[in-house]
Amino acid sequence: MKKINQLYLFPIALGILFMLTSCGEEKTGQQAPQALPFPVVTVPTKTVTAYATYPTSLEGIINSEVRAKTSGYITQVLVDEGEKVKKGQTLFRLETQALSQDAAAAKANVNAAQVEVNKLKPLVEKNIISGVQLETAKAKLAQAQSGYNAIAANIGYATIKSPVDGYVGAIPFREGALISPTSQMPLTTVANIEKIYAFFSLNEKAYLDFIEKNEGSTLEEKIKNLPKVRLVLANGSLYDKEGTIETINSQVNPSTGTVSFRAVFDNPNRILSSGYSGIIQLPNTYENATVVPASATYERQGITYVYKVQGDTLATTSAIQVIDRVDNMVIVKEGIAPGDKIVAKGVGKLRDKTPIVAQSASFDSIAQGLEKVFK
Repeated sequence: MKKINQLYLFPIALGILFMLTSCGEEKTGQQAPQALPFPVVTVPTKTVTAYATYPTSLEGIINSEVRAKTSGYITQVLVDEGEKVKKGQTLFRLETQALSQDAAAAKANVNAAQVEVNKLKPLVEKNIISGVQLETAKAKLAQAQSGYNAIAANIGYATIKSPVDGYVGAIPFREGALISPTSQMPLTTVANIEKIYAFFSLNEKAYLDFIEKNEGSTLEEKIKNLPKVRLVLANGSLYDKEGTIETINSQVNPSTGTVSFRAVFDNPNRILSSGYSGIIQLPNTYENATVVPASATYERQGITYVYKVQGDTLATTSAIQVIDRVDNMVIVKEGIAPGDKIVAKGVGKLRDKTPIVAQSASFDSIAQGLEKVFK
């Protein structure tokens, strides 16, 4: 009876052993994934220019506020917004009726004082009266003349003229408006916008990094050797003319911790105007820099990595130190060298030491975001 039981148990044990062997083989198969194709590029060196960006405000090289020197109602507005004017051209006229009446009364006082002086002169010459009376009359004449001149000047101030050549800005006051020298808002602004100033600021570190890269032993020499700058307008378009940095206030603003710059741009077509805003781009050129496509990089815990390719069959992780980023390229300081091969795209599907099928691709086609071209 005991032998019969062993005969029954033997086939059962054999079946269990077969099942365990099959499961083991199936599990082993899952641990050996099939190598997939990935585009691979050779790391080159290139001369590239990166741009640091800073907000800027624009202003005409001459931006003169037009204000009244006397109080009165506007009777005429002789120009329109955006109109080109010459220095001395009349822009506004104020009501002068009351001033004219005051001027007539003041003129009468002058005439009366003059008559008194004329009357006393011969009497003094004949020693009929003392010279003190004549001098007193002359003082009254001078006082009357001064009063008249003040009123006449105010009448002249009622004709408001342009202080400079330029273009008329906004005109917030119209005919009938009462204005005075104490009005907070100017009558208008006349700006010369043939050239435009762009004002922007850098923090202390950015200023030092930027200025140290340029040749010259003094700040004046360095300013002369500064590269041209670009201007991005508020709509995102790039202005078609480059600007020149003219001045740098090397003193750090204690309230903002920044250093102020002023660049100038030619503006022959009057596309720019005072009050506009934009973005200044400061160039930084890297000669023979090691570059990789941005699509070849990924970050983990603040560190940037790429996948190096070993023997066209194995992708291994490699940490890199990034200097800058330009368009779709990353400028590398260390961690990879020119001539190394790296996976150009699809790095999110890889892990360290993943087997791959390397397919050679054009660096430029990858970096410029073009369709993949494999060789």
